[in-house]
Amino acid sequence: MTTPAPDGYKVIATVKSVKGVCKAGHKTGDSFEVSCRNTAGMCGFFYHDIFSTIQMLQMGGTYPSGRESIEVGCLDRRNEVTIELKRVK
Repeated sequence: MTTPAPDGYKVIATVKSVKGVCKAGHKTGDSFEVSCRNTAGMCGFFYHDIFSTIQMLQMGGTYPSGRESIEVGCLDRRNEVTIELKRVK
């Protein structure tokens, strides 16, 4: 396994879909870097929900399947934003 940088690996969030209107202004196709210290303008509720996943990817953890990315959706089911979180080596 590759050794992470001092602050860990880079994690890129890519908006896959938006159902309704995202209150944080994210649009399908948006891509931005997130980390344990950088919310990248995400809604606090959504960021709070996915923080442990961001932390795991940033610090080099893996899923049992070995995947280095995952799709997650926000809690607002009327205006749901789905993003892919992906570790970049």
